[in-house]
Amino acid sequence: MVATYDEIEIEDMTFLPEDQMFTYPCPCGDRFEILLEDMLEGENIAVCPSCSLMIDVIFEPEDLGEFFQQAGLSVPSSIGITA
Repeated sequence: MVATYDEIEIEDMTFLPEDQMFTYPCPCGDRFEILLEDMLEGENIAVCPSCSLMIDVIFEPEDLGEFFQQAGLSVPSSIGITA
């Protein structure tokens, strides 16, 4: 198990459709980053590229459908679309 700095809900993160990435401010001044595709594959740890901190991103796989749509991507059949 990985020790993380904090647990953050997906709703509290910023989604960047052009990069297909979620971000969240890091105390070092940079930002934690995690790719949408990695989250689809089960990854839930966002990493800051400037320091050693990591956060645990809280989400359900079905939460990701709307973000695939925002990025202009087809929603994978494995997650479907939530209304």
